[in-house]
Amino acid sequence: MDWNKLKSFHAAAETGSLTGAGERLGISQSAVSRQIAALEEKLGISLFQRHARGLVLTDSGVTLHQSTMEMEVAAKSAAAALQDQSELAQGDLIVTAPVAFGSTWLVPRLREFARQNPDLCIDLRLDDGEHYDLLKLEAECAIRLWAADKADLIQRKLATLGTNLYGSAEYLAKHGVPQTPADLDDHRIIAYGDADSPIDAMSYAQRIGRDDDRPRKAALTVNNVPAMARAVESGLGIADLPDYMLATMPDLVRVLEDYSGPSFELYFVYPSDLRRSKRIATFRDFLTSEVSAFSASVPR
Repeated sequence: MDWNKLKSFHAAAETGSLTGAGERLGISQSAVSRQIAALEEKLGISLFQRHARGLVLTDSGVTLHQSTMEMEVAAKSAAAALQDQSELAQGDLIVTAPVAFGSTWLVPRLREFARQNPDLCIDLRLDDGEHYDLLKLEAECAIRLWAADKADLIQRKLATLGTNLYGSAEYLAKHGVPQTPADLDDHRIIAYGDADSPIDAMSYAQRIGRDDDRPRKAALTVNNVPAMARAVESGLGIADLPDYMLATMPDLVRVLEDYSGPSFELYFVYPSDLRRSKRIATFRDFLTSEVSAFSASVPR
């Protein structure tokens, strides 16, 4: 079968529309439609049911989609293997990382990584869940705040990241410094707002001193940790924040110091198929060195 036709089919199956498939492949919607029609004619079967809201795979389409998913992974694996044939790390490396850790801690250090590895380019994809499937090579390695649960993934623990309750100096001067968890009842609380995310524990300010089924009402709920930090910095209220963010926010003050927020285990994860990848090894070693240096510099 013609690979171009299969690519058009696969893109349409993944996106659910001809328009989305065209955008993914960089071709016109009509070109995608012609490729799929030609494939259906050659196979003598219908692969999609056309609806006003998009494309729905037929039973035959589902079967073919399983095969094209395997083909896509094989093609990505081949491309990765080719990039790792040289003695030096070069090419592109797709990395996924949590939004706060990636934007606040990792990105400022990528300048040094680029200086050391001018031929290796990082494609960084920030995400607080698991939207990028490592086994499908949607990303080639991940920095995650939880352990991998699949046998085909290799992981290395990098560090334990602590969180604590913080408010701005201006806010605390105006509203007072809480002395007990119960005092938070009289303060504005900023909470993490995605219950489906593994980092939902960042709503600690709502729950400390309360039963889990009776959390405090949040003045602001937002599904983005850097946005929570900016809200605290602006004087909006008190939130649980990662300690590593404080280096860039010196105006924030820790409160309730006898109580520690939830901690997260930081892991570097990658597929076992890429265990010999020079690109991954180079990035892993750099990351390990930077985390070790940072951990050593943080007062305990």
